[in-house]
Amino acid sequence: MATTTEPPGRSPADDGDLAELEAGLDALESFSTPRISLLTRLRRSVLPPAVAVLLFLGIWQLVWALHVKADWLLPSPAETWREAAGSWSQWDVGTAVFNSVYRGLSGFAVAMLIGTPIGLTVWRFRVVRTSLGPILSGLQNLPSVAWVPIGILWFGISPATIYMVVLVGAVPSIAIGVVSGLDQVPPLYLQVGRNLGARGFSAARYILLSAAAPGYLAGLKQGWAFAWRSLMAAELIAVAPQLGPGLGQLLEQGRNNTDAGQSFTAILLIFLAGIGINALIFAPLERRILRDRGLTGRRA
Repeated sequence: MATTTEPPGRSPADDGDLAELEAGLDALESFSTPRISLLTRLRRSVLPPAVAVLLFLGIWQLVWALHVKADWLLPSPAETWREAAGSWSQWDVGTAVFNSVYRGLSGFAVAMLIGTPIGLTVWRFRVVRTSLGPILSGLQNLPSVAWVPIGILWFGISPATIYMVVLVGAVPSIAIGVVSGLDQVPPLYLQVGRNLGARGFSAARYILLSAAAPGYLAGLKQGWAFAWRSLMAAELIAVAPQLGPGLGQLLEQGRNNTDAGQSFTAILLIFLAGIGINALIFAPLERRILRDRGLTGRRA
């Protein structure tokens, strides 16, 4: 009578473990992120910042009510809002917002085109990292306002001065972000890409930058923050009629006119423009990167 025997080294316990493993893999393949209703998404994304803004306004109103500073030095939130509404009706303020945002975005775009290849070069060649890495770190830590006098000496009070300050402020941050993102890419990815024929520019575009996308995006966000702050520093100092109005110039005018309301209005516009660019450009990119990597559930 024939008898069934288990293969050597195989036991019923092993079959059970294999079945559990297959079930786990099937569960991973069938996993899908649960859909979140629009109301829930609005509540999660709008309610927390709304509460934070209300808390800030409440503290501001309390400090104003305690008369810590004279009203002309520290206006109330309502007075600042009236000042902002009145200023916005003037064409110069709208032009100032447009000019500053245009300068910031165009300067940042050029900084990205310069900083990305620099970051790739620093990451790829050890001798370049050794020699150029400390310089990039030093430039990133150097206040951008320090470059404004040099820019004025070189280019005079002109758009070239403003863009020079923006580039010096943003390029090091973008390059360092590229290096940081690439350092986190497993070497196996590049080896697999080479086996598949991806070399040179193709490997950099389709493998390195793709795998380093989260770190690269973080560097871009930091680069934008440095570009925006550098722009405001340049506009505060490099003021001339031929440059046209800017938010930094509006802030400086408030100081010259001893008008705290105008200064607070300029600060509010600078703040809103900065977070607006982040919400319109960087936040969607971050959501797409997280979604492509199946990480959106962590933000739920």
